[in-house]
Amino acid sequence: MEHPKITQAMISAYDEYTHLTLDRRDFMRKLRALAGSGAAAAAIAPMLAASKAAAEIIPENDDRLTTTDLTYRGAPGDIKAYAAMPRDATKLPAVIVIHENRGLNKHIKDVTRRMALEGFLAMAPDLLSPSGGTPEDEDKAREMIGAITQDIYGSNLVAAVEFLKSHQNSTGKVGAIGFCWGGGQVNRLATLSPDLKAGVAYYGAQVPAEEVPKISASLMLHYAGLDDRINKGIDAYKAALEANKKDFQIFVYDGVNHAFNNDTSSARYNKQAADLAWSRTVEFLKQKLS
Repeated sequence: MEHPKITQAMISAYDEYTHLTLDRRDFMRKLRALAGSGAAAAAIAPMLAASKAAAEIIPENDDRLTTTDLTYRGAPGDIKAYAAMPRDATKLPAVIVIHENRGLNKHIKDVTRRMALEGFLAMAPDLLSPSGGTPEDEDKAREMIGAITQDIYGSNLVAAVEFLKSHQNSTGKVGAIGFCWGGGQVNRLATLSPDLKAGVAYYGAQVPAEEVPKISASLMLHYAGLDDRINKGIDAYKAALEANKKDFQIFVYDGVNHAFNNDTSSARYNKQAADLAWSRTVEFLKQKLS
């Protein structure tokens, strides 16, 4: 069989499945109709999904880094987290790395190591800790995400800010970066924590306009040009940020899809956009957390 062609309709169907319906049977039915056969759909589905085999860009044992599993006090109990920092560093600005709706997986741990190599104390909380932690099954993780309240997520992220403020290797200045579901959590954390200095949200849902006055952090917001679902909220969010004189930057990357930064998904990843967004992110965090 020839290399299957992936269309925008297929990507949209996958986005609907992973963010709205969580109905894999219906998704595969739609994909078969779009692909023309069950065999083609079976070949395309893994290309739309994230590949665990491609998750490790920076090895876990990279000798430039010190990594650790840790816990911090959250609500209603301890939150598990993964942390990384440059080896032999002493005091660094800290960055919370907030996972997608698949939980704290190997890809997000890899992103945490990438952030550490940029000169930060990086920590990725497992926000599914109240339900026992992130499972191997991604569909199960997506179901679990919806079973924990936003109040608990918010409380545990505020606790992460406080934990990193007083961490022995932290300068006391804390930022956050999040992707997809985690991008939405960055926006929400900015309304909850006056101690958050900077937040970077990749294709994340916006907070309601009435919440914007509570934001004190500087924000950098990355959006995918083809991401109609999330982009519907840009104009209202931008207007509210402007009206409240907040420090923010918005970048829309034309012709790319939701999750364009995730290099484990061959169909949606866009290297050019991802590299540009990452360079902007690192520069922004270094400036705002200096």
